[in-house]
Formats: sequence, structure tokens, C-alpha cells
Amino acid sequence: MIDQFINFVIRPPRAEYNPDHYLWEKDFTLAGRRYRREDLELKNERGHTLKCSHYVPAEFPDDSPLPCVVYCHGNSGCRADANEAAVVLLPSNITVFTLDFSGSGLSDGDYVSLGWHEKDDLKVVVSYLRGNKKVSCIGLWGRSMGAVTCLLYGAEDPSIAGMVLDSAFSNLFNLMLELADVYKIRLPKFTVKMAVQYMRRVIVKKAKFDIMRLDCVKVATKTFIPALFGHAKDDKFIHPQHSDAIFESYSGDKNVIKFEGDHNSSRPPFYYDSVCIFLYNVLHPPQPPSVLSGKMEKYCDLRDLKSGSGVDENLLYEIIAGLRNVTHDAPSSSSGPRTLSATMGEMLLDMTPDFNDILAIEDAELHGDGGPQIQHDGCSFTSSNRESWGRCSSLGTDDEPSINRTSTNKYDENTINVLATPLRSLQKIRLKSSKNEDKKKCKSKKNQKKKNGEDGEGNEEESSGSKKSKHEKFEKLEALSQRLRLFILKGVNHKKNCSS
Repeated sequence: MIDQFINFVIRPPRAEYNPDHYLWEKDFTLAGRRYRREDLELKNERGHTLKCSHYVPAEFPDDSPLPCVVYCHGNSGCRADANEAAVVLLPSNITVFTLDFSGSGLSDGDYVSLGWHEKDDLKVVVSYLRGNKKVSCIGLWGRSMGAVTCLLYGAEDPSIAGMVLDSAFSNLFNLMLELADVYKIRLPKFTVKMAVQYMRRVIVKKAKFDIMRLDCVKVATKTFIPALFGHAKDDKFIHPQHSDAIFESYSGDKNVIKFEGDHNSSRPPFYYDSVCIFLYNVLHPPQPPSVLSGKMEKYCDLRDLKSGSGVDENLLYEIIAGLRNVTHDAPSSSSGPRTLSATMGEMLLDMTPDFNDILAIEDAELHGDGGPQIQHDGCSFTSSNRESWGRCSSLGTDDEPSINRTSTNKYDENTINVLATPLRSLQKIRLKSSKNEDKKKCKSKKNQKKKNGEDGEGNEEESSGSKKSKHEKFEKLEALSQRLRLFILKGVNHKKNCSS
């Protein structure tokens, strides 16, 4: 019985697996991005070979280093336990390094030490990552024995950015006494203590570590790394009180999450979300590239359009002046063309407020305030989300040249508001059904008559007339802006052909 209990501590069932079947593939795709698995071997201080894997993006953004999280498995686990961590962290530009500790999985070694020697294995991994130019800062994520390993190593290396400690035990000696009750070893308490002392001597002889020195509560008092604790409420193997004891004595920034389940159950999604947010805040990875970054060709950018660029300035000025006349209901005061580079920004800035007002009125008539989103050519837009309009595919066909928007100053933003507006069909203006029109008219007539009597009818006629005039303005704006855009694109193409 005692020998079995000793083996349960230092020689639990060992995970035997095929890396090609139980790990992520050498090349795989996750959330629309490509990643790869790099397998390597490291040597620890005792001469044992450690089997390791590093999950990294197939292409590093701008060749800049990325933060890395080292995942540490439990006493019967292996590096395959880090598969879920890779799914959680890789989309946030955080790489994941995992290993089989000595005595676990496919690595060398005969015994585990529940964190004592594993912290030396972790030290070898961190040293390797420090020398990797593609790794910036380092975080740790451990479960059960792995959480104890992270805590023991974190007390020696304060440069670690943050730690996630899932189901750590506070004291190995007390844990062994508790496990005697869990597995119903029917012996008097003084006999159990004598048996544990005997096991202590055997473990020192076989696994070369003292179970009495594995006290995480003492270590926690001198650890200042930001830490997120997690523990299952129904854990019968390591009771939640162990994490509570460590949490109370921990000296660094800390937080704790309790969730449903037991020691070996799958963790709930909200726990992984909390881990991801915590590691993102402490590691500060670069912003992952947007999925829509390759579709910016739907924007029109006129920043580089200058005098002498191959575009007929007179005709271009007439088109812009026409847009300005429509928005202001007044003819242009200029009789001749001005310098294009000096006047185009001013004219567009003057046009933008009225133009946006017409768009807002047209949106309110189409689907009302807070109305449902309307899907249009692979995008969605509402009256409250003007930014998404510029990405609508109705701006042109896919074979048109792409012009990226890179400037963020006020001039470019106002230019985009005017020229990057979707040229929607005039049929959308007539989407209102006749029933809705009749209801709105009846309600407006009743309200007008109650308040203003006969004057309400005149006001109604004026409002309907203003709506018609604004519809006419919008139709003219669409036609003129389409003409302007096509003309500019033709000029750009002509310039490219001449230069080639």
C-alpha cells in the first residue's frame, strides 16, 4: 500500500503519445491566420533531454518579436495539454511554448518531483527563449504540478511578466495527508504521519527531493509577479483551500477565479477569456492584423493628387464645383479653374457637413433610428455606424485599382467622407412600402391638426417639399461623385500606361 502511494506521488501514469496525432499539425490555420509548430530538444542540468514544441505564426508581423507563454502541464500530463492554450493565445499574437517535463511524456527521466526539479527544467526553457530574438517578454501558465512549478520559478525570476496558476497545492506534506483520507487509507492519524515520514525518506532516495520543502505559501510571500489564480469548486484531489492559502499570502498583484468542475474537468469558456485578457494586459502583444486589412481598396484617397498629375484640372474642378453647388443650393461664384492642389481640400471640407446631413436624413428614412442592419454586397451598415460605409463593396468592382487610406488627419477624413460614400442604387430610396407611407402621413396630419389646426397642412406640404428637394440633392450628389471617381481612376490608369 505504501509503495503504491509513493508511486502515486513520484511515478504517476506516464503519458505516451504520438506528437503527429496529439499535437497541432506542423502547419495549421487558426482564425484565418497560418501558424506552424516548431519541435526542438533541450538538455536540463541533470542531462535529461526535454521534448519541446513552440507554436508561432508562419509570418511574424513586421519581423517584430512577440511575447511567449510557457505552458506547464500536470503530474500525469504532457505538452499535448497546451493545445487549448494555443487556441486561446495565438490569435492575440502571443506564441505558446510547451514541454514534457523530466519524467513525463516523451522526455527522459524516471520520476516527477511535483515542481521541485521541474522548476529547473523551466529555467532551461526560459533561458532558451531569452536568447531567441523573436521572443520579447515571457509569461507562465501552469496547471496542478505545473502551477507549483511556475510559482517556485517565479520566486527566483522576477522578470516574468505574469503567471496563471490553475489548481496549485499549498504544501505537499499536507496534501499527502489529505490524499490518505481521499483514498480511504484506514489507519490512525499518528500511523499515517509515521507512514508519510517513511515515504519522505524513500522519495528523497529515489526522486532526490524533500517533500517537506515544497511549501508554496512560504514562496508566495516573496513573489511579486502579477498572478491570476484559478481553481475548480468541486476539486477533490487538491481542495480549493490550497489556492486560497497561497492567494492570501501572495505579495504581488493578484486575482482569483472559481469555476464549476473538478480537478481534471475542462475549464469553462469564461475562464479562458479571463486568462487571455490577463495575459494580454501583462504581455502587451502587438495588435493582430485585421481580417479586412486586405480589402481597403474600396477607399478612395486623393492625398497624392496634385496639379500636373495627368488629370484634366478644368473638368475635375467642374465636377467638384457641381457637388458643392448641390450641397449649398447656390451656383459657384468662380468662373474659372483655381489651382487644384490648393482648392480641392477647401471645397471638400466645405461640402462635408451638408453632405453628411443628407446621408443621415436618407438613412433615417430607409430604416429609422435604431433599425435593423441591412446587408449590402457583403457588408452591413446602420445609421449609427458611418465608418462601415466606406468598406461597402458597392464602391466599385474588384478589378479596379486599389488605393489605400493611410492618413488620419482631418483633411483626409473629410475627403473620404465625401468620396468614399457607397453609390447605392436609387431604388433604395423607394424601399418604403405604401402602407408605411400612409400610416406616417395619417399620424402626421392628425398631430398637425391637433396642435396647429389648418397651419399643420401647410407645414406638412413644406416638409414633403423639403424631403423631395433633399432626395433630388442626394441623387445629384451620387451621380456627380460617381462621375468624379470614375474620372480620377481613368486618369490614374492613363498615367500608369504612359509611364510603362
